[in-house]
Amino acid sequence: MKNRIIRAIAGSFILISVALGLFVHPYWFGFTAFVGANLLQSSLTKWCLMEDILTKLGVKD
Repeated sequence: MKNRIIRAIAGSFILISVALGLFVHPYWFGFTAFVGANLLQSSLTKWCLMEDILTKLGVKD
């Protein structure tokens, strides 16, 4: 369950930041890059901050 929520949050952040980059200001693409970098970091280190946050909120695996 946690993995599905994390993927949904990451996908939403990416889509929202791309839309903001296109329609508001190109600097929002920096947020897209930040989310992508965090996804890459998570795949390399097997640690995800969002997973820790969801655990503290009581979300079960």
